[in-house]
Amino acid sequence: MSVKTDRNEQWLAELTALPTVAGHEDRVVEWIERWVTRRKDVRMTRDSAGNVVLKSTVRTRKTPVYLTAHIDHPGFVVTSVDRSRRVGVEFRGGVHTPYFDDARVDLFDGDDRVHRGTVTEFDHKTSTGSVRLDRRSGSLAAGDIGRWAFASRSLGVRNGRLHAAGCDDLAGAAAVLAAFDDVRKNAPQVRVLLTRAEEVGFIGAIAACKAGTIPERAELIVVENSRAFAAYPVGSGPVVRVGDASTAFDRELTNQVTRLVRSYADGHEGFRWQRKLMDGGSCEATAFGAYGYRATSLSLPLGNYHNMVDIDGVRGGSRPARVAPEFVSLDDFHGLIELLAHVAPRLGEAGEASLLERLDAIYESERLVLD
Repeated sequence: MSVKTDRNEQWLAELTALPTVAGHEDRVVEWIERWVTRRKDVRMTRDSAGNVVLKSTVRTRKTPVYLTAHIDHPGFVVTSVDRSRRVGVEFRGGVHTPYFDDARVDLFDGDDRVHRGTVTEFDHKTSTGSVRLDRRSGSLAAGDIGRWAFASRSLGVRNGRLHAAGCDDLAGAAAVLAAFDDVRKNAPQVRVLLTRAEEVGFIGAIAACKAGTIPERAELIVVENSRAFAAYPVGSGPVVRVGDASTAFDRELTNQVTRLVRSYADGHEGFRWQRKLMDGGSCEATAFGAYGYRATSLSLPLGNYHNMVDIDGVRGGSRPARVAPEFVSLDDFHGLIELLAHVAPRLGEAGEASLLERLDAIYESERLVLD
């Protein structure tokens, strides 16, 4: 592997190992702060909602292009701790109720010590419940966070796949940072937006729209991990995502991204990519588009979406619910970085005509058939 490949996989492994929950993304932000301090030409700011923005210090008049990802993952927030071993928790994110039955959980205190326990109660209507710790703890406090507990042997790289506690969307954040690192010196118009609280309804992205964090003329490429299906399994290549379960994304921007991706693939024999409607969930491109921004998406197919194994079997009642690490293909991850680094600096360049212009040209050429 190249030095750059090793570097990108190290960032991927480090970020996807960090515990993070909507509203409590501090550990990820601290990692990004350390990353930025090693790059004197990058300026990091945070908007009024705490979203992270990275920009080159070099000024440019080109249209800003934002590579975006979210930095939270479904997980637990401690709400109360009693004197015994009982801890009250709130779950933030979309996971079906059966997965909470007797599930094992790791809670992290302020010093990153891990406190393991078992979910003993969960109310899906309020998303609250209780965890009974294996042993009494005096250091956990309200505001600490937690996630599903996994055996160490189930994590790491196997057969070309990274298995991690939370790929969604920290694998996307790693890809965004890697691509930005590659292009920032020659394409200062490329920026990064890392949003908070996506898993509870795109709250960080909506806040960024309302606060004016993103210039009106900006174009956005939302990087996501979307649930894999037979039509786009893990390992089948990064995906130009034309829409999600809620809506279709910006037509012209998606078409422009597609043309750039196709031209890149044509020049790189064996490069795998796809163009799909990935409707296994919704992503922030939907929110940005609703607030008037031009947004589309490049996504990674994701295994064990939100740590749920065999979601459909559980829904149908044929199999017991079981949590497991999420996983992504390393080839898909590296391919995504390549596409982001190729596409982002070239958005807005003179190129093919828009769809409307092409249709008008066809009309002028062939309209005589109507006479």
